[in-house]
Amino acid sequence: MSIEYNITADFIQTAKAFSDNIFLCGSDFTVTYGEMDSIVRNVSSFIDVMSDAKRVGILGTRSVEAYAGILAAGFLGATYIPLNVKWPEQRLVELLSALDLDVLIVDPRGCAHLSAAVLQAAPDLIITGGSNCVQAVRSSQTVTMFSTIRIPFLERPCAVRSADIAYILFTSGTTGHPKGVMISAGALKSYLDEAVKWTAFTADDRIAEASDITFDLSVHNLFLCVRAGASLHVLSALEMLAPTRFIRERSITVWMSVPTLVAMMRRSGALKPGVLPGLRSSVFCGEPLTVAAAQAWMEAAPNSSVDNIYGPTEATVICLRQRLSPQYPVTPGRDVVAIGTPYDTMQVAIFDANQQPVAPGQPGEIALSGPQLADGYFNDGNQPASDRFRVIDGVRWYLTGDLGMRDHKSVFHHLGRADNQVKLKGNRVELEEVEVHLRHAAESEMAAVIAWPVIDGSAQGLVAFCVSDRSADEIGRSLHRVLPRYMVPEVIHLIDVMPVSINGKIDRKQLSDRLVKSPVYSS
Repeated sequence: MSIEYNITADFIQTAKAFSDNIFLCGSDFTVTYGEMDSIVRNVSSFIDVMSDAKRVGILGTRSVEAYAGILAAGFLGATYIPLNVKWPEQRLVELLSALDLDVLIVDPRGCAHLSAAVLQAAPDLIITGGSNCVQAVRSSQTVTMFSTIRIPFLERPCAVRSADIAYILFTSGTTGHPKGVMISAGALKSYLDEAVKWTAFTADDRIAEASDITFDLSVHNLFLCVRAGASLHVLSALEMLAPTRFIRERSITVWMSVPTLVAMMRRSGALKPGVLPGLRSSVFCGEPLTVAAAQAWMEAAPNSSVDNIYGPTEATVICLRQRLSPQYPVTPGRDVVAIGTPYDTMQVAIFDANQQPVAPGQPGEIALSGPQLADGYFNDGNQPASDRFRVIDGVRWYLTGDLGMRDHKSVFHHLGRADNQVKLKGNRVELEEVEVHLRHAAESEMAAVIAWPVIDGSAQGLVAFCVSDRSADEIGRSLHRVLPRYMVPEVIHLIDVMPVSINGKIDRKQLSDRLVKSPVYSS
């Protein structure tokens, strides 16, 4: 069987051509392509001897071991499955039990999560980084350190069919259970073939990695990086708080992140005009990109192109893109940048409640179709694929749950989540609409609105959180001037730091938890 697309093949070819080039660089490590090639082949060979690996779990993040695990899984034609180091023990145990992994690769940070319960649910073969402090919990289980593996190398990557699953990423699910999105090798190849046309990475590029490996932006960065022979520079948690210094000190040329990081940089005063002259490409996604953030970034990075992109995990990273120009399109009434137009290989539609296309200018649900669509969800009993993946008039679509609109110039706009619409005192309220005005009133992009409390599925009120120099009373008065009374949050909490997820997005669950757990916030 011929190789249709082995996800590690590009890395292997690049390692031959650019052996001495830096591949991966962190705050305390630097690894060349040649060095990583040896690690990947060594680990792959060891796994091949010990197990007929079909699924490889990776408990770690942005480390040599984590990236070696991804590339080793690909080398063997196995599916790689990142596991979030911020998940609680119970969730790790549940997923490990369900996934039936053949191998678990764990970096030093992940080792701290290998409790007895987690080890009991883990596979028989575990490969760890760091000190040898992990003990097997059953006679059939083998725990081996990266540093002790010495075995003859496999010569070439395994054959992979286009339909084989390359990776499974878990995202939050509406049922309370995480959804395992299954992306095939063919879907990833289709995405990368389209993405190289506009990213145009070269061996001279120095790419910042601000995403966890459980976030599909890491797929974009890693696999486009190795195609070009560029270097990937990972930010530590501390460096994420001051990325301006990181970009300058590392001579970063390519930046990709969620817009919340821009807001944090503006808030700290670090994003000044001309401060990032070395950037040539900047990409934002995962959250709405406000006009204020876009303008501030373009002034700070005058030599950089800026792209706003859109794409759910179920459609392999990115489907639509809007490059900013002096006259870029802005979503009416939202003060955010449009999500643009789709890749040539993808179709986008705006559907009504009956999955019928609506006219330009009319809102509806964003639906996606094309070769990048996921195969569905892993063990989808909790989230049937048919709920989101549907064949309509002979075409397979993914219904995103996002509201959108196509304007009369065929540019698409994101209008928020359908599930962020709440009924409040008999009125339909879109939380994103309230947040637009909250950002203006607070003179801050670090702002979020939570429906609270929710009783029998119905919101009883709204609560706002924001990082602002203005008082809550001032913000409230400003909101009353532009919003109907029922849309103004009844309580406005000023906080010093907006909680963010492992991927840099505003963590709304943490805000909701504050309302549940603390009388300071719930009163």
